[in-house]
Amino acid sequence: MNETTIAIIKATAPVIKEHGEAITTAMYENLFAEHPEAKELFKDAEPDQYKKLAAMVYAYAANIDNLGALGTGVEKVAKLHVKVNIEPKHYPWVGVALLKAITQVLGEAATPEVMAAWKEAFFFLADVFIAKEKEIYAVKA
Repeated sequence: MNETTIAIIKATAPVIKEHGEAITTAMYENLFAEHPEAKELFKDAEPDQYKKLAAMVYAYAANIDNLGALGTGVEKVAKLHVKVNIEPKHYPWVGVALLKAITQVLGEAATPEVMAAWKEAFFFLADVFIAKEKEIYAVKA
C-alpha cells in the first residue's frame, strides 16, 4: 500500500467509527442482494455480526500505519473464516459490497480518492487473510 492510501485511510478512521454500523449493515444487505448464496456462510453468525465487523473495519483504519497491531485479530478471524469455509472467491464479493456501502452511507464524503484508497486497503487486507487462511487450510488437510 502506498503512503497516500495509508494517509487517506487513517484520516477516514473517525468517520468510519461514527458510521461503521450503518456501513456494515448496508454491506451485508448489498452482499446478500448480489450473492444470496453468501447467506449460508453467515448462518451461524451472531446477531450483532455487523457490529463486530464495524469494529474490525475501524480498527483496520485506525491502525493502517501499524498493521502488526492487528495480528491477533487477523489470526482469530482467519481461523473463523476457515471454520465456515470462506474461500478466496468470497473476498471480491465482500469488497464490492463494502465499497458500495461506504458510498451509500458517506455520500459526497466518499470522494473518488477516498474510495480508491478504501478499495486498495480492502484488497490488501483480503490478500493478508487469503494467505493466512491458506496456511490454516494446509494444516487442516
